[in-house]
Amino acid sequence: MPPRGWYGAGGGRVGYLDPPTMWRATTVQACGMWPFAAGSGSPMTGVPLGQHLFTGATVCGDPLNWFTRARYISNPSLFMLGMPGLGKSTLVNRMLIGLSATGVVPLVLGDLKPDYADTVRALGGQVISIGRGRGGINVLDPGAMGAAAARIGGEAGEVLKAETHGRVLNMVAALITIVRGRPMDDHEQSVLSAVLHHLRERTPPGRTVLLPDVLRVLTEGPDRVRAVTLDRGDDARYRDAVDPLHRSLLGILDGPLGDTFASETSTRIDPSAPAVCIDISGIGEADTQLTAAAMLAAWSDGLGTVAASHALADAGLEPRRWFFTVLDELWRPLRAASGIVDRIDALTRLNRSLGLGDAKITHTLKDAEALGTDSDRAKARGFVERAGMVVCAGLPKAEMEDLGKVVGLSRREIELVSSWSSPPGWGAAGEHEEPPGRGRFLIKVGGRPGIPIQVAITDAERRLHNTNTRWTPNEAAVERAVEQELAQTAAQVARAAQEGAYATPGGPGGPGGPGGPGAAGRWTA
Repeated sequence: MPPRGWYGAGGGRVGYLDPPTMWRATTVQACGMWPFAAGSGSPMTGVPLGQHLFTGATVCGDPLNWFTRARYISNPSLFMLGMPGLGKSTLVNRMLIGLSATGVVPLVLGDLKPDYADTVRALGGQVISIGRGRGGINVLDPGAMGAAAARIGGEAGEVLKAETHGRVLNMVAALITIVRGRPMDDHEQSVLSAVLHHLRERTPPGRTVLLPDVLRVLTEGPDRVRAVTLDRGDDARYRDAVDPLHRSLLGILDGPLGDTFASETSTRIDPSAPAVCIDISGIGEADTQLTAAAMLAAWSDGLGTVAASHALADAGLEPRRWFFTVLDELWRPLRAASGIVDRIDALTRLNRSLGLGDAKITHTLKDAEALGTDSDRAKARGFVERAGMVVCAGLPKAEMEDLGKVVGLSRREIELVSSWSSPPGWGAAGEHEEPPGRGRFLIKVGGRPGIPIQVAITDAERRLHNTNTRWTPNEAAVERAVEQELAQTAAQVARAAQEGAYATPGGPGGPGGPGGPGAAGRWTA
């Protein structure tokens, strides 16, 4: 270009040139562009998450790939914190889609909003609805583990049967903990275990044991059950030993949990499904007991499916599969009852040996501080300490400083994430402005510097994942309502005309007169 600009109309000096488009690719893909290349220190192993906030480089990552391939972390787990509405579940949804494309099976064990049901359907997976009038889970059903034990047979099958018994016992104990608000006594667990063994031995093949069967056995008092109560032949001693357990089981069946857990499982998890979502969004926000019970039952059933899959793979009957579990809105089950945190704590310690990665999502560390006992609070804080990846969306500065004591955040990182918690600006003309922190996250791994990223979702992701659907106007429904009202008005006018109500046009009963349908009809349209 000449120094004074192009010759001709519209020529002259150019004060500003648009920057050229930047393309990102590997040196293999863009080797012809050399030497116009710049290296990137961002991790490139795993699901593509977004761009580095400062360099624009692509950032990839997820708990499974960073554990198995890159070996950046020693525990395939992710803990995410952030204020509502900043995109936490959107980022996890992207991980879910990317991992599914590599053969990993996503398991959303308790979708509360729902945030993931549409994504699982789009992946060809299975969506199971749980709630009053929607579907239930029989906590005594051995499920996939029972089927796998029968298929494997031999000593390995017996070992899996014993594990199935322990899982069922723990699930019933969890329901009783929720109803009571405190854990079961040790002798009650022994009684319950004896009852389950008695039922398993005497239930004919093809029939599933239900909670009412447990009550029946407690009432009958067979010798095997009486032996663990130390009743010594005294019926009064036996009743004193089993009555508290009996009352708690009645509280489950006749209380807020009965409709969901007292009958057969409505839909069993398909072990061969490419993805599974257990949708509990039909349970009300205030129904904390049923929410916690449904989430625990979903986790028990889902993790039983994982154990069955690995047992079949160990026996050479099925290919090895990896799993990715999502535990969203973690604060809700934690607050339901004392002792629930123990069961989640056990999961976080064993997921490496179970062949699954997990993502736990909550709002702030104060969710753990709201628990009832010091022991539960310490265990809940341990979720963050043991997580291989910690991802932060926008959080207040005080919350970030508390998190920095656990994770190890620099002053610059605290200031950066705190700035993302600011509200959006005031729109001058009513235009929509997003919060400054939406789609921005800081990924922390051990003592490494944090990786700030910006996530931009695609149109397909936007259609599948919208947590504000209840705030979105239903334009089609509005149009249908207007059309129906116009049709009703037209029908009324036609009927009135047939009845001779318009004999005096412009009069009191006429279309243009006061009280006439014509005047109201103009405003209706």
